[in-house]
Amino acid sequence: MRMQVRTHSNVTHIDFLPLAELQERLPSKAVIVTDDVVSKLVESDHRRVTVPSGEPSKSMSTYVDVVQQILSLGIDRNTIIVALGGGVVGDLAGFVAATILRGVTFLQVPTTLLAMVDSSIGGKVGVDTPQGKNLVGAFKPADQVLICPEFLDQLPARQLTNGMAEVWKYGFIGNAPELEKLRGGQSPLTEIIFDCLDHKARVVEEDEFETSGLRATLNYGHTVGHAIEKVLGYEMFLHGEAISIGMVVEARLGELIGLTEPGTAAQVAEDLASAGLPISWDGLRDTEPLIAAMRSDKKATGGNLAFSLLTRLGDCKLVRDVDQESVRAALTA
Repeated sequence: MRMQVRTHSNVTHIDFLPLAELQERLPSKAVIVTDDVVSKLVESDHRRVTVPSGEPSKSMSTYVDVVQQILSLGIDRNTIIVALGGGVVGDLAGFVAATILRGVTFLQVPTTLLAMVDSSIGGKVGVDTPQGKNLVGAFKPADQVLICPEFLDQLPARQLTNGMAEVWKYGFIGNAPELEKLRGGQSPLTEIIFDCLDHKARVVEEDEFETSGLRATLNYGHTVGHAIEKVLGYEMFLHGEAISIGMVVEARLGELIGLTEPGTAAQVAEDLASAGLPISWDGLRDTEPLIAAMRSDKKATGGNLAFSLLTRLGDCKLVRDVDQESVRAALTA
């Protein structure tokens, strides 16, 4: 199985392959950036830089450390940076590839479901700051993405469920028939990954740099979800878990402002709960820190809040200047 993502700036080649073939597909001039968990799963003779697993590694300090380690290897413009890991490693390594020597070739080898279906394509790379998530970064599409579904056999159950949050998101925002397949639980994971990548590829090809509002629909649930992550210091919830709660809140918000078809929030909550994902958190009642975090969201302008909201299951749009009282009501409902 293979596909391509064609944008104005790049063509990303996506190949599904057995894990046994991965080693021979990695270029000899590659430098692998990975974390201390994934590093134990893949043996290779390639040069590698290893960071601690988890969201705290997606930081400016880790970025500087990785750059210094890679430069000390004596690289040149023909060096290829390979991200071997989940979304954190992919975002971090991609930012390194975008900036080191003013940009070198970048290859993604996602090892989690979340990275396979979402963060490995599209070109958004970067790091977190104390002010918010993904506030420093670049657009750096991978030149190639190698997907080995066998990595999922070694993934902890919680991480697999975590990735399913992004899978359900694709159904909620633009693929209503996919929701029925997910509810039936009959689609193989490889087919699910392919369908999600196909959806995202079409969106990215049409709105690569998020200028028309179409690509922003991929951030459904993320304004609230990122705020939860920031308030909690990126602890307690994994990314997909926070986004799951965010999708329920944002569906409720859409209903409160009269945009979303009534009953949508209840269905979103039911679907996500059936997948084993969290749909609420007591901390939502402390609204002020969350709203303050939302103001730093990249969709916000002039301090006014913006959300990607459902109009109904299978349709989503970017909505700007959402009033804060409605946001508070959605958080505390």
